[in-house]
Amino acid sequence: MNSPKNIDHRYVVVKIDSLELEGNLSIPEGVNGIVVFVHGSGSSRNSPRNIYVAEVLQDVGLGTLLFDLLTFDEEQEDMITRRLRFDIDLLASRTISTVDWLHKQPYAAGKKIGLFGSSTGAAAALIAAATRPDIVQAVVSRGGRPDLAGRALPRVHAAALLIVGGNDREVISLNEQALDNMRQHPEKRIVIVPGASHLFEEQGALERVALLAGNFFRRYLSVDVDVMVDRDSGEEFE
Repeated sequence: MNSPKNIDHRYVVVKIDSLELEGNLSIPEGVNGIVVFVHGSGSSRNSPRNIYVAEVLQDVGLGTLLFDLLTFDEEQEDMITRRLRFDIDLLASRTISTVDWLHKQPYAAGKKIGLFGSSTGAAAALIAAATRPDIVQAVVSRGGRPDLAGRALPRVHAAALLIVGGNDREVISLNEQALDNMRQHPEKRIVIVPGASHLFEEQGALERVALLAGNFFRRYLSVDVDVMVDRDSGEEFE
């Protein structure tokens, strides 16, 4: 598998009514799909974990958009109150608006769109997928709280992959319950990463997440798909 030779990196501003949300967009040459990152509680587009995963996706030919769900002033408020990070309706609304914005951009014409959600961002991503079934083709959740998507779960038509750390027992249970609520539609699965905690900080854990996400998105967003292999273990990720 060859990495793309040219990647167009650009700073973008997503305008939603009177709000402006900042983002970092990367479009590899010959891209077929674009993945929008929906960060978790207390995070931003500068999340080191999401940046790492985004770079892996770019290396396999997928476009990525990392954007801030909150404005600068809202982030300052949330650091004190911790209220907005758990406002799922707000986060979902902004995710939907960002998906709509991206879908209208010339460089996204004809491109399939996926969502990568972490923590509370996973719930927002799933609600967006349920609301825009004609646009969102696939969703990956990393250590997410898909249960917070509530009544939207049975309406998620997009393919969905829930990745949870093996040591994150409470979140495993919540993800399994959410998966049961999405089984009305096919292509839903959960993968538990052995020995990993909620943030996947253990050696090799985040790398496994990136490989799993990369193969999943390439399967549902790309035209030509091959299998990425873990260089250390030789294991194929499907």
